[in-house]
Amino acid sequence: MQSIYSDVIQYRGRHYDFGYEQGIDLKHSYILENRKKQWKIRRPRFIIKEDEVKRMIQPIAPGIWEELCGLMDALQWDMEEILQEFGGYRLAYQKSGCSIFTNSDYMIRNYDYHPKTYEGRYTVFQPTDQGYATIAPSQRITGRMDGMNEHGLTIGYNFVHRRHPEDGFICNMIARIVLENCKDVEQAIAVLQEIPHRHSFSYVLLDKNGETYIIEASPRAVKIRTGQVCTNHFEHLTEENRHHLADSQRRQQTIQDNKGQITNAYDAFRLMNDSKRGVFSTKYKQWAGTIHTSGYFPKQLKAWFALGGDREPVIFDFNKWLKGQDFSIKRVIGKVDTSLPFVHMEKM
Repeated sequence: MQSIYSDVIQYRGRHYDFGYEQGIDLKHSYILENRKKQWKIRRPRFIIKEDEVKRMIQPIAPGIWEELCGLMDALQWDMEEILQEFGGYRLAYQKSGCSIFTNSDYMIRNYDYHPKTYEGRYTVFQPTDQGYATIAPSQRITGRMDGMNEHGLTIGYNFVHRRHPEDGFICNMIARIVLENCKDVEQAIAVLQEIPHRHSFSYVLLDKNGETYIIEASPRAVKIRTGQVCTNHFEHLTEENRHHLADSQRRQQTIQDNKGQITNAYDAFRLMNDSKRGVFSTKYKQWAGTIHTSGYFPKQLKAWFALGGDREPVIFDFNKWLKGQDFSIKRVIGKVDTSLPFVHMEKM
């Protein structure tokens, strides 16, 4: 069992300035040094071209391109290096887990992945140039693992497979684009139908209207369904599923079996976060251990967040933050039952 943390990053301003500030912070972190070592082990099998990525990002998320430019200037890297590390386009994505449960008032999500990918940044950003304010843990700095925006639109995603990838955006950049550019589920569905997908994922959407939509997206097709439970397999695009679905189906069934006993959001959080209830995972070496549990409340504009299992959630009042009241908490602390190193905490 080891203690871990996520820093709470709060910023109001232009995307470029946010990118620049993050670049300055990263110079003094373990993240970039560790990522360079990772790239030496798994060199990309393709060349990321600046003109191609710019052509894809700018029409739908010009602010994110400006953030990448800010990172480039702060780090004094070539844009190709920036795009390989932070661009969210044509990159590879390792297998992962994740489970999501919703009702009309909330989304509770377990983020299951490998510790060496987790950068420990809980990001709250209110852009002044373009896009909506968001609260979300980040992935690869510019991407988002799950999150909610100022209109209450909430998103989480679950891995299905990475076979037969095509040119497109990866999951964390897709989540960021949706949160910054969509007011509601209908707009988000339109983006998810239009945007090119690199890999196969389910994207779970909830807004203030209270209906959950699950978008099954692969590089080849996109299907839409409703539901309250989502793990790591498709219900409609079944030809895209992996052959080994037992653990995904088991977690799905565990949540379904317990739905009747859940009377409030805290009950739902305990079902997902308690390590003995059957949804929380300790498969960290298999790239599928639960690192955080998130909760989002679109009607209240509140977010819950906990690192590791059997934890009480830290509660963030996003509505007050949007009105100018910064969070006093600077770091969320938790414990995870693994000795594997986290990318932001030590040299690897």
